[in-house]
Amino acid sequence: MANEPRRVLVVDDEPQIRRFLRISLASQGFLVSEAATAGEGLRRALEEAPDLVLLDLGLPDLDGQRVLETLRARSAVPVIVVSVREQEGEKVRALDSGASDYVTKPFGIQELLARVRSLLRRPLPNASGLARLRYRCGELLIDLEARRVTLRDEPVHLTPKEYAVLERLAHQAGRVVTQTQLLRDVWGPSHADDTHYLRIVVSKLRHKLGDDPQAPELLQTEAGVGYRLLAEPEPRADTREEIVP
Repeated sequence: MANEPRRVLVVDDEPQIRRFLRISLASQGFLVSEAATAGEGLRRALEEAPDLVLLDLGLPDLDGQRVLETLRARSAVPVIVVSVREQEGEKVRALDSGASDYVTKPFGIQELLARVRSLLRRPLPNASGLARLRYRCGELLIDLEARRVTLRDEPVHLTPKEYAVLERLAHQAGRVVTQTQLLRDVWGPSHADDTHYLRIVVSKLRHKLGDDPQAPELLQTEAGVGYRLLAEPEPRADTREEIVP
């Protein structure tokens, strides 16, 4: 049912963290289950089919990165990694392995709850694997199905590479997409280290989309990791528009 409470699984070996998250999530109407080990977490994730998983990396029986890889091979459930590991390499590895987001401990509970809500607002993919929706940020509208981008109802003309980067970010709106993922998807595997290509395109996108590079409200940089598109999904229009780019 539409108003059925969403279920969140917390996988963390620290009882105080689990208790804190349980109380915080329950206060927002979520149903919470817990696991203190990797084995229990994987079992609960596959048996209970939660709507979202909060996963610590420092588990006693198996490293959380391995848990993420195992879980991602069998489920598309959104996963937010919540860990004390703040190294860029750990973040990139987790995101490349399929994490939906990464939050470093200690964290602000309001920020974490906002990220949980953002992920749970994202629509399920359709049969083709893509969410056929439009995304909006203020006066900017990104219509992926029509391949049309407008700002204040005026078309924004993008190069193929600019549109490809924006499209890739829009499919993961609200989530961090790593530089490596973007470079491989848009330029190809041989360009996975050519970060200057990506910086140039992101700079041009910000200019064309009216996003202040000093205080971006649309394309947010996660230093050393990747980019996040701060846009909200809209139900797609019933009518199709002509392809523009």
